[in-house]
Amino acid sequence: QVQVVESGGGLVQAGGSLRLSCAASGRTISAYTMGWFRQAPGKEREFVAFIGWSGGVTSYVDSVKGRFTISRDNAKNTVYLQMNSLKPEDTAVYYCAPTQGVRPRADFHSWGQGTQVTVSS
Repeated sequence: QVQVVESGGGLVQAGGSLRLSCAASGRTISAYTMGWFRQAPGKEREFVAFIGWSGGVTSYVDSVKGRFTISRDNAKNTVYLQMNSLKPEDTAVYYCAPTQGVRPRADFHSWGQGTQVTVSS
């Protein structure tokens, strides 16, 4: 079972940047598509981005295209999310998970604490 710990969040002004990290343990993530999700207050958790096992395939929700970049380092068992040109509507708790397309894998239950991203206007 993959376990994850997210980090790198913080408070940033609109237009700023943050780089989130997702450190996995328990199993190697090299065989998994990995993704980022976020949950804003009062809203359901939503898909943000995923990256294929080799890094060759990526996908993003329309609202972050051109601003966010997902990447991975399988040797470090870590996935990253570079977030540029941040907007107040990006404010949320960000989580990572193994994915099946735009959904978390059905057999994944070990959600981390997430990392809070707050963007001020």
